Amino acid sequence: MKKIFSTVLLLLTLTQLSAQQEEVRNTIQPFPYQQTAAASAALSSMQLWSSDHWKQLFVLLDDDSLKLKASYALSAYTHASAKEITQQKQTAATLVKGLTAVKTYYAKELIIKYLGLLGDDVAVKPLAKLLADNEQSDNAARALATIHSPAALSVLQKALAKATEPNRTHIAAVLAFDKNVLPSLKTNLTQPTAQANPVQQLLQLQEQLEKAGNPIQQKRILNQVSRIPGISSFVLAGNWLGNADVAGTAARVVTQLALNDKNIRGPLVREALQKALPLIKGEDSALLVKKLSAHLKAMPYDNGFVSLFNGKDLSGWKALVGNPISRAKLSADSLAAAQARANEKTKNDWIVQNGLLVFTGHGDNLCTEKKYGDIELFVDWKITEKGDAGIYLRGSPQVQIWDTSRREVGAQVGSGGLYNNQKNPSKPLVVADNKIGEWNRFHIIMKGERVTVYLNGQLVTDNVVLENYWDRQLPIFAKEQLELQAHGTYVAYRNIFLRELPTENTTPLTEEEKQQGFTSLFDGSNLDQWTGNTNGYLVEEGNIVVHPERSGGNLYTKEEYADFIYRFEFQLTPGANNGLGIRAPLEGDAAYVGMELQILDNEAEIYKNLQPYQYHGSVYGVIPAKRGFLKPTGEWNQEEVIVKGSKVTVILNGETILDGDIKQAAADGTMDHKEHPGLQRTSGHIGFLGHGDVLRFRNIRIKKL
Repeated sequence: MKKIFSTVLLLLTLTQLSAQQEEVRNTIQPFPYQQTAAASAALSSMQLWSSDHWKQLFVLLDDDSLKLKASYALSAYTHASAKEITQQKQTAATLVKGLTAVKTYYAKELIIKYLGLLGDDVAVKPLAKLLADNEQSDNAARALATIHSPAALSVLQKALAKATEPNRTHIAAVLAFDKNVLPSLKTNLTQPTAQANPVQQLLQLQEQLEKAGNPIQQKRILNQVSRIPGISSFVLAGNWLGNADVAGTAARVVTQLALNDKNIRGPLVREALQKALPLIKGEDSALLVKKLSAHLKAMPYDNGFVSLFNGKDLSGWKALVGNPISRAKLSADSLAAAQARANEKTKNDWIVQNGLLVFTGHGDNLCTEKKYGDIELFVDWKITEKGDAGIYLRGSPQVQIWDTSRREVGAQVGSGGLYNNQKNPSKPLVVADNKIGEWNRFHIIMKGERVTVYLNGQLVTDNVVLENYWDRQLPIFAKEQLELQAHGTYVAYRNIFLRELPTENTTPLTEEEKQQGFTSLFDGSNLDQWTGNTNGYLVEEGNIVVHPERSGGNLYTKEEYADFIYRFEFQLTPGANNGLGIRAPLEGDAAYVGMELQILDNEAEIYKNLQPYQYHGSVYGVIPAKRGFLKPTGEWNQEEVIVKGSKVTVILNGETILDGDIKQAAADGTMDHKEHPGLQRTSGHIGFLGHGDVLRFRNIRIKKL
């Protein structure tokens, strides 16, 4: 009986293994891939593999007749995993197990190579054992050098002392190469110090990048940057997109960072990602390019990061004139004249030197031309001994910067406090300044009247009210310029970028609209008055956002309307296509069973051959609209639609682009020569008609006629 049971168990096990092997073979079939969709699906499946599935892949790697597809699949999976830190660690752990499972030189060599590329310390111990292996010693040494962590380099140093030839030669070669690449940098500087927080690590990495003269070392440092999430890492890597030797690595890093963090967005980000797109090469480029292209199209245009300093000149900056209260008392002409005099007087006080914004030590504050309210601001600064400076928020002093050795003025408390506060805390929570002559990084968040400051990654001011220095009876100004304080000592700035934070306020009707009889259909808070695919239309930052990946589809008003005035704002993305359904039923193609007014980026190249009745604002297939009145992609458009009886009027950004009669237009047949029974309807739902693209809508109002 036991023998029968064992036989049955063996047969079941073999059957299961055979099924798993077949599943693995089917999964990796698209490699080497031509169809990105199939490859993407395969990689997604591989993420769900059990350890038994991976064992079957390693079996295929050992088989000369089957190893090709398995090799390509493993390559694509490794490169995809390297873009996300958690997945990177999981893949490294899987490959460590595979290293002990495979038998052939080819399979071991391949896995060792990818362990080096993943750069995780979980591989250090198994690779260290191979340093004594005459077959794999050179591969293991190169992989450890590629990992380049303190643990990996320590293992190589220790192995060198007791290695025999030819292994000693292999180990000595990679260590010698490491020293020759950057003789000015010690090994422990290539990997930021373990105790440093991410901000300090980035400051160290930026310094190393500036000193590194060898592309191999620069790429290694950029790979270190990729492991630190956030906009500061993105900016640092983005600065290297113009360096031909490392542009490909920089492109991969900025792409990885942006795909993993939805808050990395804005003009600064969009420009860098558009530069990165054609630079992405390699085995996983097809998948990555597809993801980045989709990400760029869907990325919000609002509330994103902009650069306040271009590293070349003082564009966007001006000299100081008075203070917010005194400036408000000047006429426009007087203010302009005073500004011209101040600009001329201080033009040599602030200069651009070696890509830095430098205050030479004499003169007055430097101010942004634009006024800001709620913001998230990043700025790097460096001072000399006895230095004193600060950042004015909303034209008011100040987030303090000073040399902490100046005990005679109380500077021992550190930088980052709200120095001029009297009622509210003015001193920082901790001293977080770096040494004089080293770079420091502020991360400042201001919402309403409250300010939070991080200095070099440490919280130093926690949600503290900033008092109005110019009139302490008044709250801080709602919007004002930012200022870099001039206080008589040298100070340098770099990496100045910010984003305006989204308002949490809704957009209620104006008093005029209320008197006219308008009601709100969407004020930025909810979709209570809408039905249809509410899973594909989401409320985000006060906007309705179409999510085609969630089957965007159609979103309709719950109520039906006959004659009305409908007002809304919309923001297109490149090549976006949507529609406004009117007098439509909830089922069927609204363009025919109701009416569809085009919402379309008809200036995009893909629409160069449109019919006249397909342009934005047209009654689709029936009445054409005038072109040329859409705002540039990413800006908000205002549209008003008036429907009364058979007459339809569309006013776009103040210009009437359509004013027609659907009964007359269809009297002798429609322009598209199709049946439009919806033209006979006298009432119905109003809806947004998704066609697979990202768009945003806001401030939707209606008045029944």
